[in-house]
Amino acid sequence: MKHDIKQVWLVASRELRDQLRDWRIIFPMIALTVFFPFLMIFTARITVNFVNQYGAGLVGERMVPFLLMVVGFFPVTVALVVALEAFVGEKERGTIEPLLSSPLADWHLYVGKLIAGTIFPLMAAYLGITVYLLGLWGSKIPLPEVSMLAQTLILTSAQGLLMVSGAILISAQSTSVRGANLMASFIIIPIALLIQGESVLMFWGTNKILWLAVIGVSILSFLLIRLGLAHFRRESLLGREIDALNIKYIWRAFTKEFLGPSQNPWIWYKETSKTLYRQRYSILIVFLIGIISLGFTFQFMVGNLPNLLGSSNQVKLNEVFSELSQKFLFKAPQLSFSYIFFNNVRALIVSLILGMFTLSVGGILVYMMNLGLVGGVLGISSALGFSPLMVFSAGVLPHGIFEITALVISTAAILHMGVMLVTPDPNRTLSQVLVESLASWFRIMTGFGVPLLVIAALVETYITPQLLQNILK
Repeated sequence: MKHDIKQVWLVASRELRDQLRDWRIIFPMIALTVFFPFLMIFTARITVNFVNQYGAGLVGERMVPFLLMVVGFFPVTVALVVALEAFVGEKERGTIEPLLSSPLADWHLYVGKLIAGTIFPLMAAYLGITVYLLGLWGSKIPLPEVSMLAQTLILTSAQGLLMVSGAILISAQSTSVRGANLMASFIIIPIALLIQGESVLMFWGTNKILWLAVIGVSILSFLLIRLGLAHFRRESLLGREIDALNIKYIWRAFTKEFLGPSQNPWIWYKETSKTLYRQRYSILIVFLIGIISLGFTFQFMVGNLPNLLGSSNQVKLNEVFSELSQKFLFKAPQLSFSYIFFNNVRALIVSLILGMFTLSVGGILVYMMNLGLVGGVLGISSALGFSPLMVFSAGVLPHGIFEITALVISTAAILHMGVMLVTPDPNRTLSQVLVESLASWFRIMTGFGVPLLVIAALVETYITPQLLQNILK
């Protein structure tokens, strides 16, 4: 173990020395890292003074930790260029051959580069945060609470590790610095969107939920590191000369996996059933996650909705619910079959896209939100005096037994995709695993998912509304 740590640190220290020797990296980094916090301090001062004039001090109070998070995010994005050049930069400079010919294991090289690529951006982020806090103290602006400060620091560290992990993975898979820099947008833009979502939680004061963001970002960072280790091969750094988008090869690989060994429909369905059986553990995990999500939101609504509404508000809610049910359930025309079907298909495709870019995490979150919504509706029904079992039996179960089944097998295929991506396979490249996993998803959805969604849409259009009318009248 000590020998492995020594080998990893050997690579990391070599990379850090190269970074610290290059003034073209150090000087702009320090200058930008020190200047940007002062800009945020100026913004915080103007914002706090402005909102205090109108008695909205709470807005200014919550703006300070948000700007703290932005200050930590900015230096990491600037320093990301160092991580993006970890492998491909050395390849272009012609310094990669001695490193690859060393007796180091592949994971020694990868983890060493990862450590070196993480230290520099996080140091820049911590420097910017320190300057920002000192500026707030000097400007006599109230500092964030200790708990909020600790939460922001941990979140910044997790996001920095996530970005660097993605950058190292891109550097190992790219063949030119230009290509790696262009791919950086797939890191920066999603993290920027994530920060926007976190800012909403900050302004709402839901700091406890931010810990879920920390956990989610940490899990995604671990998966990216695992993905990089699973598909890093030192010989591939020397073997590839140019990035090429071979559409014909991708289509052949996709159709080969989608069609299977035979184009006979019966044999195709048997092979698709085998593919579904191989994902049985993913299906079981996804099913249990759905039960937990539904049960959690149901219990949350049952336990908290009466306290939040109070007796008078609950009476008003009953009146509003009765009016809406009469207006939209009994008098309004039913939703069409095509609308329901294509809406469900669109939701599954969005789940697939999010799962592709987040190693299944985004797809599972969409699945949890869908099942959580069902639990929330049942909880609200219970709080309003309806039997949740009756509402579930009449309003969810008739079409849900088909729709939720399609959702479960779709999410399980997305989870299986993430598992395959992070599983080492010396016989297949990262792109091969991704294309074949996509083909498996489309194969399962074509064979089982789409027929289930068709039946679900028919039942939801013509049967479910009638059953709901009977229990709500």
